[in-house]
Amino acid sequence: MLDKIKCVIVGATGYGGAELLRNLLFHPFVDVTRITAVDYVGKPISDVHMSLLGKTSLKVEQLDVLDAAQGADVVFFALPHKVSAKEIMRLFGTGVKIIDLSGDFRLQNKDDYTQFYGAGHPCHEASATFVYGLPELFRRSIRTATRIASPGCFATAITLSMLPLAKAGLLSGPARVAAMTGSSGSGAEPKLTTHHPLRAGNIRAYKTLDHQHTPEIIQTLQAGGAGADFSLQFVPISAPLVRGIFVTAFVEVPAHLNEQDIRQIYRSEYGDEPCIRLLEGRLPEVIGIAGSMFVEIGLQLDTEARDGKRTLVCFSALDNLVKGGAGQAIQSMNILMGWPELTGVDRVGLWP
Repeated sequence: MLDKIKCVIVGATGYGGAELLRNLLFHPFVDVTRITAVDYVGKPISDVHMSLLGKTSLKVEQLDVLDAAQGADVVFFALPHKVSAKEIMRLFGTGVKIIDLSGDFRLQNKDDYTQFYGAGHPCHEASATFVYGLPELFRRSIRTATRIASPGCFATAITLSMLPLAKAGLLSGPARVAAMTGSSGSGAEPKLTTHHPLRAGNIRAYKTLDHQHTPEIIQTLQAGGAGADFSLQFVPISAPLVRGIFVTAFVEVPAHLNEQDIRQIYRSEYGDEPCIRLLEGRLPEVIGIAGSMFVEIGLQLDTEARDGKRTLVCFSALDNLVKGGAGQAIQSMNILMGWPELTGVDRVGLWP
């Protein structure tokens, strides 16, 4: 019987915190010893996340981050970007393992952070000490990490839709992506554009060609082998869903490749990946992965060649809060602790 490690969640009252708790409270090797936030202080967390009623006696505390992390083995940060970095930097030198769900330590280029997150970074030089927590590309580095920057939801879905092409040296030039997302990706705090009467029954594009996950996706795919000329034209779309992301990505591949060639590239890359479902006979659907760690991937190759190229459409679907968020952060924790990587998060989704 393994001794349990002690975990702390900073920012436990948001949707990321809710998903961390939904899984960590039942993780066989974890004790969640403390949860903190600046709202609902002193209240049982089950008053905030009602599904946890009767499953935990934890109460929300408002603590200095150094006090919150005292005695912890792993601290998860589920805070907004620009807030997270200021708190995390205070733990440098303490030896505690850090897993950050925000975008503050994902980008290696400081100018990209300033452009896409709209603020200077308080300690950007520390980004080089964080491992990007995408197991399908960085599993080996995650095993020895002490600081993990967990990927964004769009970034995970879009990157995984094209990563085998990058690794095969087939991803260059522009990729064009439209991706729909559920409302939980906007966080627990209501805003005009996420308010239910304006979201239900509505579809709208936002941050067109300017979403903050754009440089993250380019950086990751180039690390996976995409050409130096690789670029991304990305249109995110707000959909009337609570959970889920659905990606449609258009890329150009050499005309001599047929669909079986492409599928073999994906099978070779993803055949042993526990979270990837490479589909044949149907295309991905959000309802197939909601509530789970699975990523469904589908492919469609145009039969007509133009200028020596064919258009390949790469589809993917995942749950933005699970594989696109807290679940992937837990997967990274499992890897760095040497446990089976889907411990605590290995469950099928909701159906219907």
